[in-house]
Amino acid sequence: SQPIYSLERGCIVGAEALVRWQHPQRGAIAPDQFITVAEQTGQIDAVGRFVLRTACMDAAAWPTPPSQPPPFISVNVSARQLQHGQLPELVEEQLRHSRLAAQRLHLELTETAMFSNESEAIATSTRLRALGVKIWLDDFGTGFSGLSHLRRVPADGVKIDRSFVSDMLEDPDDLALTTAIIAMAHSLGITVIAEGVETEGQYEALRTRGCDSAQGYWLGRPMPSAALAELLDGGR
Repeated sequence: SQPIYSLERGCIVGAEALVRWQHPQRGAIAPDQFITVAEQTGQIDAVGRFVLRTACMDAAAWPTPPSQPPPFISVNVSARQLQHGQLPELVEEQLRHSRLAAQRLHLELTETAMFSNESEAIATSTRLRALGVKIWLDDFGTGFSGLSHLRRVPADGVKIDRSFVSDMLEDPDDLALTTAIIAMAHSLGITVIAEGVETEGQYEALRTRGCDSAQGYWLGRPMPSAALAELLDGGR
């Protein structure tokens, strides 16, 4: 899991579940090396179920820091999972099994997955939100971003893609786009997370522009769930 921090309060508010394949010879293998293959072979369904189940169980056991709401867990959903139409039933089953409050589960859908079959994706997202689950648009800004799309999609938040964040202090265009995404999302009542924050300068630039939350190596690297629980227990 990688911690996600509130830029206003400077504390952990949740985490993104990140899967790693522990190969017996090669050690930890990053998802970009096996997720595509899993999608092509159909194994992504089993991977997705495992990640969702594990993430919900882990998050249900996390401590809640004093004077803060319980931390959320954010889980990535593939286009294939979205297209099957069985995602709401799977999510409901895992929430019941783990006893995790629905509002503590955030599902991340890429723009490509959401808009490649928009009507079906909107129907599934609407059913998920009816359960109390939050829907996030991942990698925002790299696909079909636009005010018209954002108005139609039942989303609670957007994640600014790391490609904008990494160059925002050197490239005026990336800074302008990042600022515009934050303003556009907020005008629709949608919250904003920035990913890939690697310097204090990026953190401060996002904070002063009203970005709600952030994640990245400068704030915290991916870590086992137990390590994240220790951070939460310390109120950090």
